[in-house]
Amino acid sequence: MADAPQIHPLRQRMIEDMTLRGLNSASQKTYIRAVRACCSHLRRRPDELTAEDARSFLLHLQRRGLSIGSINRHASGLRFFLRVTLGASAEIDRVPILKERRALPAVLTPEEVARIITAAPGLKYRTAISVTYGAGLRASETASLKVSNIDSSAMTIAIEQGKGRKDRKAKLSPQLLATLRAWWLAERPKVWLFPSRSGVLNPISPRQLSRPLRHSFATHLLDAGVDVRVIQVMLGHSKLETTSIYTQVSPKLMQAAQSPYDSLPPLDTPP
Repeated sequence: MADAPQIHPLRQRMIEDMTLRGLNSASQKTYIRAVRACCSHLRRRPDELTAEDARSFLLHLQRRGLSIGSINRHASGLRFFLRVTLGASAEIDRVPILKERRALPAVLTPEEVARIITAAPGLKYRTAISVTYGAGLRASETASLKVSNIDSSAMTIAIEQGKGRKDRKAKLSPQLLATLRAWWLAERPKVWLFPSRSGVLNPISPRQLSRPLRHSFATHLLDAGVDVRVIQVMLGHSKLETTSIYTQVSPKLMQAAQSPYDSLPPLDTPP
């Protein structure tokens, strides 16, 4: 029986560095691919890489027309490798993270949300989409819910290891609880609240759930007069500025704002 191929010591060290800092497996693979691609393009060994090499490689990706997001993923991997694994942080600023244009999130009307839920294929996806919108969850958070995460006595949904590996509680409304009870009575899920068709040991894929629902949840709360700081907590945002983007897409907020012109004292009528 042939021996398993030996992993390069430097790659092993990078994997250990990423694991120690809590990077998930998807991020680890992305970072390793970035270093491998850079070394292949420049025909360098990993231990020879410099910040100038990384900068040159990013320029090459930009000339090829890669998106800013793709370039930044390569930049993050190279910065990590240089700064942490090689300990070469002196010129790390020469490997920039490009600034992305921040587009306003798509927001659905309540009527559009209702149509999406109604059109979902079957009770499982109607319920999952209802939870995504009704509790303001990320698609990945809904897909990862367990039956034990639903607390009907406290009227909360426990989100385990959400974005940034943070746990939090989401609000469970009475109507959403009724929807979840109907789903549970129909299918009696054992572990995962929304198990995959491939078996009860796997949850559904988050790709089936619509991202605009979360944006719509936040905007509709703003329209209803809920304080943006409350919405920040409900969405699990660490920074208020992340939540504040929804104030830019709420037409009711703009309509409710009074123009200072309307507060002027009576104007003299010109002769």
